[in-house]
Amino acid sequence: MSKRIYFDYAASSPLDGEVLKAMLPYLKKEWGNPSSAHSFGQKARAALERAREKVAKFLSCQPLEVVFTSGATEANNLVIQGLLQSQNSPHVITSKIEHESVLSPIQELEVKGVVEATYIAPNKEGIIDPADVQKAIKANTILVSIMYANSEIGTIQPIAEIGAMIQKLKIENRKSKIVFHTDAVQAAQFLDCDVQKLGVDLLTLSGHKIYGPKGVGVLYIKERTSLSPLHVGGGQEQGMRSGTENVAGIVGMGEAVEEVQNPKASVRNIKIRQLRDLLIKEVLKKIPGSLLSGSPTLRLPNNAHFRFQGIHGKDLAILLDQKGFAVSTGSACSEKTEEPSHVLLALGLSVEESLSALRVIS
Repeated sequence: MSKRIYFDYAASSPLDGEVLKAMLPYLKKEWGNPSSAHSFGQKARAALERAREKVAKFLSCQPLEVVFTSGATEANNLVIQGLLQSQNSPHVITSKIEHESVLSPIQELEVKGVVEATYIAPNKEGIIDPADVQKAIKANTILVSIMYANSEIGTIQPIAEIGAMIQKLKIENRKSKIVFHTDAVQAAQFLDCDVQKLGVDLLTLSGHKIYGPKGVGVLYIKERTSLSPLHVGGGQEQGMRSGTENVAGIVGMGEAVEEVQNPKASVRNIKIRQLRDLLIKEVLKKIPGSLLSGSPTLRLPNNAHFRFQGIHGKDLAILLDQKGFAVSTGSACSEKTEEPSHVLLALGLSVEESLSALRVIS
């Protein structure tokens, strides 16, 4: 088949033309180091700070609260390792359906005896109940990390409700040091990421999930939130991420968040939802033994996640690829393994059911 159709936007999205156009001068002409005092460096610094202001506007925060990283994995590790390793016997609350870049560092610190962790189970549709989060809070709880929208089943979590609950608790108990983090990587294209409305202290973004470049991410760090850096050296990014900044990538990130806010993007997202709804309707109607995973309503508009009874998802993905359709069985970071999805297992599905999954993301 000569024409190929890409249905794996949760793994990565194409680079938007306007994003590439914005990046090109900093790949070809304006190569200065933004830490340099001369004119080349000043131009690079100005471009970097313009991008920071664009991201700050997108998040409704101050520019100094925006830290650029190499991607979401680094940002999530900075949250977990940078916050928890400096605390005395900290307790962290997260969910069983988080991305591996959140779960793995927590589990590693747990094995080392550095932290105590509570993993909240979702309901059968993948929703985390704020009441369960509240019940899990202890006197030594330092971090709550719940993703905004799931990368596999597309379930949208009640982040603002959890944020309001934590803020209320902190007002009632002035000794509480709870920091609230959300991984908004999959949500950024479709959902409101206003950190004031969400009530979060930390928020993660990724460039290549919103038509931006790979190799760049963002960590929003609320003012006066104390994190220890993972990398030390030149003190770039307010001392949180030493190393010469990826100016072209950061410029691309700034342009990408602007494009997300473009009215044309809203029109596109409505069309995406309509086509997704049609796909779900037709698959469930015409393919015997097909089932939808996750919430039928509280899900990202580009996400369709199916299970097909009696069929291995990877076999079906390979067959569809041969026919010209690029789909996946789950998160790109775990696609190479033969293990069932931890997200689907957390929904209460069996290993066999979990291995029958197929994710179609437009």
